[in-house]
Amino acid sequence: MAKINPSFDAYIKAAAPFAQPILNHLRNLVRRACPEVEETIKWGFPHFEYKGVMCSMAAFKNHCAFGFWKSAIMSDPEKIMEVKDRGAMGNFQRIMDLSDLPPDKVLIAYIKEAKKLNEDAIKLPPRKKTTNKKLIVPAYFVKALKTNSDAWKNFEAFSNSNKKEYLEWIDEAKTEVTREKRIETAVEWISEGKSRNWKYMKK
Repeated sequence: MAKINPSFDAYIKAAAPFAQPILNHLRNLVRRACPEVEETIKWGFPHFEYKGVMCSMAAFKNHCAFGFWKSAIMSDPEKIMEVKDRGAMGNFQRIMDLSDLPPDKVLIAYIKEAKKLNEDAIKLPPRKKTTNKKLIVPAYFVKALKTNSDAWKNFEAFSNSNKKEYLEWIDEAKTEVTREKRIETAVEWISEGKSRNWKYMKK
């Protein structure tokens, strides 16, 4: 029997009107395909777990996203999935209407495959280590930094390690409210030329 998480209801209720029927539909499909599923909130958006994470969904200002944790090793018989970096959101482009989703029977088949991968304890291959990988700064954080000229100037001058500390701190926020507070604090500290852990640095 699926474990219902009230936080899912709250997340869907807080989403834009266009997103609510999409999120409810995806939720119902996952529960049909995997009655044992557990609903959890991770990184501020809904995840579905069964012997590990299976899939997740999210609502944004103008679209929704739905993706599988192990999409990189799924068979994708319909050739409809976009498999990108594991940090990317969603495997089905921008979902703005129920009509943007694949047919129910197709999605259910994919969900069942994701369930089977977890049942069989099939793991994702280790991520390839890359050297000198360019640090990706999310657009929402760039926008926040640019509201303060000193913050933007200082951030650009920061080392990659200093930038990464701030980005990881913001990304680790478990709720949207926490993330917004951390962004506000980060902009303030960066405008003063402070690193993320400036409080712990020896004077």
